Amino acid sequence: MASTDTGTTLQAGAAGPANRSPLVGWLAVVSVMLGIFAIVTTEILPIGLLTKIGSSFAISDGMAGLMMTMPGFLAAVCAPVVTLATARVDRRLMLCAFMLLLAVANFLAAAAPGYWLVLVSRVIVGVVIGGFWSIGAGLAERLVPAESVGRATSVIFSAVPLGSVLGVPAGTFIGDLAGWRTSFVVLGALSVAVLGMLVLVVPPLPPGRSMRLSVLRDMLRGVNTRFALLLTFLVVLAHFGTYTYVTPFLEQVTGAGPQLITVFLLVYGAAGIVGNFLGGAAVGRHPRAVFGLAAAMIAAVTLSLPFLGRWQIGAVLLLVVWGMAYGAVPVSSQTWFAKATPDTPEAASVLFTASFQATFSVGALVGGVVVDRTSPCTVMTWGGLAAVCMVLAVRAHFARRLTWPDRT
Repeated sequence: MASTDTGTTLQAGAAGPANRSPLVGWLAVVSVMLGIFAIVTTEILPIGLLTKIGSSFAISDGMAGLMMTMPGFLAAVCAPVVTLATARVDRRLMLCAFMLLLAVANFLAAAAPGYWLVLVSRVIVGVVIGGFWSIGAGLAERLVPAESVGRATSVIFSAVPLGSVLGVPAGTFIGDLAGWRTSFVVLGALSVAVLGMLVLVVPPLPPGRSMRLSVLRDMLRGVNTRFALLLTFLVVLAHFGTYTYVTPFLEQVTGAGPQLITVFLLVYGAAGIVGNFLGGAAVGRHPRAVFGLAAAMIAAVTLSLPFLGRWQIGAVLLLVVWGMAYGAVPVSSQTWFAKATPDTPEAASVLFTASFQATFSVGALVGGVVVDRTSPCTVMTWGGLAAVCMVLAVRAHFARRLTWPDRT
């Protein structure tokens, strides 16, 4: 009965990628990428505006860091819950609904009279992240022909470093010129524009295979899936436990002003784009080596920043290395999950999104506690040690000589 239902669902959908105009397919890919770009920028924009938002509500940097923590926790919960609850709903409809919610969240933050309402808007952002990412991350194979899936996936994931290289610096620059609220107004307008593009160019996408909780449980039994969860936890903890507070570090330790910090974040994001495409090109053949190298580079940077980051030239050079390293992290993590469970791509995206976002929140929360009680330098050191643990975990995976697909 299940197979019959699935077949009926597939027949009811739009023409497959092979029967669709290549231009239409690539426009759909770009629209999904722009949606993720808007989401990523909304999620991490508080990094560049942290001190401005905190001072406007008279709260500490650690308390302001809740803007980073809350979306991640909600996304981690919503990734499996929303995906399971909407398993029979057209995926295009869900993408559009999430983009509308993102616009509402940004406009709500811009108009918030108190910090509590900013946090409410961040809750909505968390719901959007969990749902849109889980659906959008694995859509490339449904939008373009099989021979173009790899390139399309890289284009979709390029939204992550683009959010850093364009979104956060641009939002920070707008915040410097016109106030942080204006930055969220602009993001709200961008979300509405992306919603219009999704409606126009994305074809109907009926769910091809019903998601069930049992599928996720079966995935967790595989040793490669468990390694993917461990590695993602350690590297994302290391990154977001430190990068969330890079603005206070650059202000207090490097002595950089607002305009220079914007330039530093721009340089970091540009390096992230390079890292995304270099990592994406190599991770399919060498997933362990690419993931381990990215973690080693993050460890080297965060452990060096308290010493070399006291000089502006040292800080910017380390940010270049950091950007390249982190640019390879999302595509490496997603690829690891996908290789572990090649027959269930949407379920792999759900686990990737949930684990990534949960650790995002833990890192921002732990980093906030540390920075309030100690200093930005201490945060960098602890993050570096977490990245070292991730490198050791990759070596353990090598030592066990595990291969894909995951049948353990």
